[in-house]
Amino acid sequence: MLAPKDFLDALTGTASRLFSGDTPLPKAEIESQFKMLLQSAFSKLDLVSREEFDSQMVVLARTRARLESLEAKVAEMEAKLNPPSNPAE
Repeated sequence: MLAPKDFLDALTGTASRLFSGDTPLPKAEIESQFKMLLQSAFSKLDLVSREEFDSQMVVLARTRARLESLEAKVAEMEAKLNPPSNPAE
């Protein structure tokens, strides 16, 4: 994984080279090279796609719902096994 400082240094260096050339590059060429630079840098980072993130959030939500349901069942079973004692007896 690329350290954040190294990532920013590489990004800054490449951007400097793009903008400091003797002959100015057309806007489309700069955008194309900058996009390639970002894609290259992002591929070196430990990132997940939005789709992957969203699918994991759905799994997490289902897991939480099941856990809450199981916790409620356990509490109900514990209440049946250990009824509150009646101090009046």
